[in-house]
Amino acid sequence: MARQRQAARVRQDQPFKGRQFTSEVILWAVRWYLMFPISYRDLELMLLDRGVEVDHTTIFRWIQAYAAELEKRIRPHLRMSNGSWRVDETYVKVKGRWTYLYRAVDSRGQTIDFLLSAKRDAEAAKRFFRKALAQPHTVNPRTILNAHENGPTSAHGN
Repeated sequence: MARQRQAARVRQDQPFKGRQFTSEVILWAVRWYLMFPISYRDLELMLLDRGVEVDHTTIFRWIQAYAAELEKRIRPHLRMSNGSWRVDETYVKVKGRWTYLYRAVDSRGQTIDFLLSAKRDAEAAKRFFRKALAQPHTVNPRTILNAHENGPTSAHGN
């Protein structure tokens, strides 16, 4: 029987019990990491500027332990997306492997959803749209624009 890592589990009754830092500091770090494109080391420096001395590997463990639970709890409170979506796809490296990233953003810049897929095909695109449309904070879009065809650098956008 495989043993689960203690750091990756969030206990429902007392999720911050046994942590060296307060729940407020942990939630700051996790929230900042999820909201902004920032590295663990940069986040370590930001916290140090605020008088909190914490190692970047500790921040990594907090992200692993609390990000999924935080996302699950926040998801129902997200602002409803509007009816205009921008959809794009790109090729990104994840853990050393090239993967397709499908992403939908509404006209206000709010991320609706994303999907990582090993293949770029119709089935992956359908899976992405089913997932995005099933979210409770989304409405059926009246307009979907392909960012590659309608972006400022494309032939259609000039």
